Amino acid sequence: MELYYSFSILIVLTAIFSYINERFLKLPSTIGIMLMAMVGSIAVVLFGTIYPHLFEEFSSFIYRLDFTDVLMGAMLNFLLFAGAIHVKLSDLREQKGPVVVFSTVSVLISTFVVGLLLYHILPLVGLSAPLIECLVFGALISPTDPIAVLGILKKVGVSKSLETKVAGESLFNDGMAVVVFVVLLQLAQGKEMDLSFANVTWLFVKEALGGIALGIVLGLIGVRGMKKIDSHNVSAIITLAIVMGGYLVARSMHISGPLVMVASGLVVGNVSRRDDVLSVTARDYLNKFWELIDEIMNAILFLIIGFELILIRDITDYWLIGVISIALVLFARWISIWIPTKIIPFKTKFNKETVRILVWGGLRGGVSVALALSIDERLHKELFLSITYVIVVFSIFVQGLTIGKVVKKVSEGGE
Repeated sequence: MELYYSFSILIVLTAIFSYINERFLKLPSTIGIMLMAMVGSIAVVLFGTIYPHLFEEFSSFIYRLDFTDVLMGAMLNFLLFAGAIHVKLSDLREQKGPVVVFSTVSVLISTFVVGLLLYHILPLVGLSAPLIECLVFGALISPTDPIAVLGILKKVGVSKSLETKVAGESLFNDGMAVVVFVVLLQLAQGKEMDLSFANVTWLFVKEALGGIALGIVLGLIGVRGMKKIDSHNVSAIITLAIVMGGYLVARSMHISGPLVMVASGLVVGNVSRRDDVLSVTARDYLNKFWELIDEIMNAILFLIIGFELILIRDITDYWLIGVISIALVLFARWISIWIPTKIIPFKTKFNKETVRILVWGGLRGGVSVALALSIDERLHKELFLSITYVIVVFSIFVQGLTIGKVVKKVSEGGE
């Protein structure tokens, strides 16, 4: 009953906030919902001074949600599958060079640029943290959030090639980011581990390539099952089984669940476009089914992100370093994109305007918050969680609401 009770509250609040946003605010749905949740969080804190019982009850509800487990263990799987199912492999193949490089090399560059700069900046504002902990923060804030990115890209109308670069990077960079984050976090925790090139490479191969391989296998099994039947309802259930069962298998094998979802979504989405696999009606039904799941999960996710503000008790103590870190992360993003475009001979040339869109369109979201929440308390968790929240809020509200204008300006000048 506890799970049903929590989910019921989230759905009711999501419905109310969605209606208010659609009726009055007219903002992109996820941004409007998150804004109202943040305002609600502030209201709960203020009323909590008058009615302490109200604050304790609501904060207890948010705390019990265990955002890291809810996002990384459940919602992210549905959202990644829903995003990947609409990406064409032909478009992805054309942009495979930038997608692979930006989702691996760029994540590493950004991790170390953010970590090193933050380590030297913290003492200037009266704070301090060991270098290894700053690198942990660099790892969790470097990957672009596929949920935030895909949601915004649907609205702004970027060119197909640029959309594929940004969307492809955001879908695939979780594999590299999680490996780097886990390795650095274990070092920060004082755990001994083999840091040889061979062992770190094996971790990446197992986590990333293992996830992609499993996703392809599950996707092909699912498509084969759909081909044997003529029921759009059963086809939808099969895709649900791929997502939920695939996560359980990935978890037991200790490989990347997010990459399993991306790979299986790409396989199902592209193979099912063939007329000998699904009829036009069944294919349309399946697409609408996952569009609905995507909308619902996105709305609930950004609602939770807004309410997470309640759990960060000392965020006002870190507002200055949070604001400084916004510039720091944007600079690291620019460096991580600019260096590969100058060194690696991509088929497509990257001009300044395109790099600007890739930098400004690299939104941070729920994944970074979830990873920050998983840090140990003794590793300056409150500091890094506060900085992460400030960056995510800026990313979603400022970058998310202005990326359309940036795209329009670049489009007028030619990509």
